[in-house]
Amino acid sequence: MSTDPVDTLRRWQHSGALWRVLWRRGDAVTIGLFECTGGQEVDQFTSTDPALLRSLGERTSSED
Repeated sequence: MSTDPVDTLRRWQHSGALWRVLWRRGDAVTIGLFECTGGQEVDQFTSTDPALLRSLGERTSSED
């Protein structure tokens, strides 16, 4: 996984897989990385990176 969480989500989505916000509170967010079908969670990470939070805005998944 890239150390840049925005890049991680971008690459994950470009590969056809899905991501979802699992938890969000204040300045922290936990993202789940899912298979292309959206079924099984493959990995997850928590971040307080301001660039990631700005990039997400109010979105809750790669499908938004």
